[in-house]
Amino acid sequence: MFNNIHHVAIICSDYEKSKYFYTVILGFTVIAETFREKRESYKLDMKLSNGVQLELFSFPNSPIRPTQPEALGLRHLAFNVENIDEVVLYLRTNGIPVEKIRVDQDTGKKYTFFQDPDHLPLELYEQGDNQKLDI
Repeated sequence: MFNNIHHVAIICSDYEKSKYFYTVILGFTVIAETFREKRESYKLDMKLSNGVQLELFSFPNSPIRPTQPEALGLRHLAFNVENIDEVVLYLRTNGIPVEKIRVDQDTGKKYTFFQDPDHLPLELYEQGDNQKLDI
């Protein structure tokens, strides 16, 4: 019934800062950019090379996202990467703080977290053949 995730939508506080973060730092390709005058809102449609899309919205006076303790709802957005060490180095070189790399005790794969300009938690999850699911 469901094939895959088409897109994820994010609301940001500083459109230009977030646009730069997602397109220049993270490498999303812009599909379309629209200013919706009635809503005083930008909508930026972007995609990764595999077709996964991200929508970036700006709305005036959006409430800040609750973080600690975590609120109900979407917890984080995770990106599959080939070499987590290289991506972490790249992010840190571009001034993006990244947490210490950890190993998923269920799969044996490396993962870590960083944040977008509005402190939305983003995860890096290393792909590979080291599956060790003990079900």
